[in-house]
Amino acid sequence: MMDFVFETTPKLVCEVGAAARLGEMAKDLGIRRALIVTDAGLVAAGLLEPVEAGFKTAGTACALFCDVLADPPEESVALAVQAARAAGADGVIGFGGGSSLDTAKLVALLAGTAQELPDIYGIGLAKGPRLPLIQVPTTAGTGSEVTPIAIVTTPTSEKKGVVSSLLYPDLAVLDARLTLGLPPWVTAMTGIDAMVHAIEAYTTRYKKNPLSDSLALRALGLLSGNIRAVIADGRDVAARAAMLQGSLLAGIAFANAPVGAVHALAYPLGGHFHVPHGLSNALMLGPVLEFNRPAAGELYAELAPAIMPGRSFATPDEAVAAFIDAMRDLVAAMPIEQRLEQLGVRQDDLPMLAADAMKVQRLLINNRRDVRYDDALELYRQAW
Repeated sequence: MMDFVFETTPKLVCEVGAAARLGEMAKDLGIRRALIVTDAGLVAAGLLEPVEAGFKTAGTACALFCDVLADPPEESVALAVQAARAAGADGVIGFGGGSSLDTAKLVALLAGTAQELPDIYGIGLAKGPRLPLIQVPTTAGTGSEVTPIAIVTTPTSEKKGVVSSLLYPDLAVLDARLTLGLPPWVTAMTGIDAMVHAIEAYTTRYKKNPLSDSLALRALGLLSGNIRAVIADGRDVAARAAMLQGSLLAGIAFANAPVGAVHALAYPLGGHFHVPHGLSNALMLGPVLEFNRPAAGELYAELAPAIMPGRSFATPDEAVAAFIDAMRDLVAAMPIEQRLEQLGVRQDDLPMLAADAMKVQRLLINNRRDVRYDDALELYRQAW
């Protein structure tokens, strides 16, 4: 028996149409004036209309902060905190993709305390209390609704994280209807992101545990089994719900068994070139899987049946090769850029990226195989 600690969001609601009842759910948490943290695109798409109507029905007030930016910079988070204070918010609702959910976590934490954001980067430095918090994902990817992590872009283009159990929300609401309008390229990026969460949680060097393993395997099966369906038909509610649940399970897994080199190498791409996080992960996945093969091959063999159900393998080595090939083929089939060069990254930029990746030791230490500067540089070259 192994010793481990396992935490997650205390209450989950997975129900088509549940977002219309957010006002009632907020009221049940004692929220009387909520700040909804989201982005302008979701407001323009009309996704907030049934939510606001539900708040009126419940007799609960709500204000909107709809200026969340991708890869949220510190100043964007500060503006959201100011909005919460100005509105007299006694609760926060994150509504959107990972950037909105991460921003909402920090707003709930910072709005009622004197903490400064730069002072709490790292693990376990944040202090409470925080405002009641509900998270509502509109993409199937980040799993931020069930993780104790918020990622921020600093003024020097570094990605830094606040890691604290205080960032787990009180409630996560998964409503597949909110994801029906996602374009194929967003669906692809976020779906691959969730699959990376599952793979890296299962193969992590530290804190690997039987609960996370089970969740990662189930997540990988749901995600790999439905991602092509939602790319082909974005209105497939059942497949969308399966993707959301896969993302949720992968999020719970990596919240307790942390990610490694794929994420560490992805962060500098987002910080310097504003490459969406899921796309960064997709581009780095193949090279890192191959790099980790000597140390993680046995675990890849265990993952292979999750993405190739019913297929038999003559040897473990065959299963390992099939797993890596299947993941490379899946990324290649997605409607996304396939090389760093396509995203404006120059070969001359690769040493800078490698140097910045080496600063993400919080994640690199979890990788099954040690990554040094020369390794990181070569991995970027392979993705370029």
